[in-house]
Amino acid sequence: MVAMAYLIASVLIIFALKGLASPETARRGNFFGMLGMGIAALVTLQLDSVQNYAWIVAALAVGGLFGGVTARKVPMTHMPQTVAFMHSLVGLSAVLIAVSAFIDPVSYGIADAHGGLYPASRIELFLGTFIGAITFTASLIAFGKLQGLLSGKPLVFGGQHWLNLVLGLVMIAAGILFCVTQGMTPFLIMLAVAMVLGVLLIVPIGGADMPVIVSMLNSYSGWAAAGIGFTLGNNMLIVAGALVGSSGAILSYIMCKAMNRSLFSVLLGGFGGEAAAAGGGSVGERPVHSGAAEDAVFLLKNARSVVIVPGYGLAVARAQHALKELVDVLLKMDVNVKFAIHPVAGRMPGHMNVLLAEADVPYDIVYEMDEINPEFSDTDVVLVIGANDVINPAAKTDPSSPIYGMPILEVGKAEHVIVIKRSLAAGYAGLDNDLFYMDKTMMLFADAKKACETMLQSLD
Repeated sequence: MVAMAYLIASVLIIFALKGLASPETARRGNFFGMLGMGIAALVTLQLDSVQNYAWIVAALAVGGLFGGVTARKVPMTHMPQTVAFMHSLVGLSAVLIAVSAFIDPVSYGIADAHGGLYPASRIELFLGTFIGAITFTASLIAFGKLQGLLSGKPLVFGGQHWLNLVLGLVMIAAGILFCVTQGMTPFLIMLAVAMVLGVLLIVPIGGADMPVIVSMLNSYSGWAAAGIGFTLGNNMLIVAGALVGSSGAILSYIMCKAMNRSLFSVLLGGFGGEAAAAGGGSVGERPVHSGAAEDAVFLLKNARSVVIVPGYGLAVARAQHALKELVDVLLKMDVNVKFAIHPVAGRMPGHMNVLLAEADVPYDIVYEMDEINPEFSDTDVVLVIGANDVINPAAKTDPSSPIYGMPILEVGKAEHVIVIKRSLAAGYAGLDNDLFYMDKTMMLFADAKKACETMLQSLD
């Protein structure tokens, strides 16, 4: 019965991943995932090996309270760092279970006749421990960068990659020594080095690559869970961890392809620091066509088709609800309105989709990059809100640009472009954007939410 329940739970997890592949089915996917994990948890609590429920109930109460309060209070703008923080907890739990199993292998059923660890169990502990430790510290650093507690600028120093290589070799050597001797010292060395590696792997990675890193940490957390699943002999953990790990890895590959960067180059870091200083690319250096909200409204009212491109600036300003009201008015005026989403817009995969879903934007007017790009040449007005690098024509026109070859939303093909930004500061890639200086582009320098509200008043 336990095996059957775990099988059902595993199938539900697969349905969850399938559902999360589309905004239209995401709620259903979440429901399947919660149902599957609920079944797995309840079945596990009925096992004979669970003898003391006091600590379990206490942990459920504390964790449930913390999770519930956090879910209600965290704004959508902080969702990427919240996801990174949750990944750190998965890594920490894997480490704690591994340490517990190492200290008391008999209770975990992984001890041989002499009370030592089975050879296979040593390898499983080695894998689960170092993957979990790297996930834990790497996720904390990613959380700090996304939350603004740490600088989002890449921290690069001479010999960095060689240092990481040496530490990696030391970690593997200590792990092999642990597998041979079962000694406490090599186990602790392996654990400590893995935690340091987690830090060093993330500090050289800048803001432009954060969406990829969030999905990579998701993958790491899955593999950590799968490794500990082998230690515990829990098939459900193995299956769920492998699904999360593999899907996260596939997503990371897709994200890298959307940025025209290899996963290896992302992990090496050093690209995509904080936005350039506000003075960079100022109006005084290159002429731009700036306008007021009334000018933007004139273009929107006289357009047959409008495509809206949201970026991280939309999230920062929390402008999604004001934008939705603006869209409703345009639709009532028989303007054909669509949204264009770039795969790496925002700070985590699907960030813009989540924001638009929160504002109840209809799914059928939200288009991915490959779907919408052919339509820009027939579009009257493109309204860009807070996006930068994902619309930079240098990716198509400048072979010397670091983002050359990166697929972009080709908004420059539209008849008119309206860009709402606070300033001409560069994006995460630290590059100036030639789109802002085109004759067809009108810059509306304002907070995204205030700009949408002002345009809405003018339309009414």
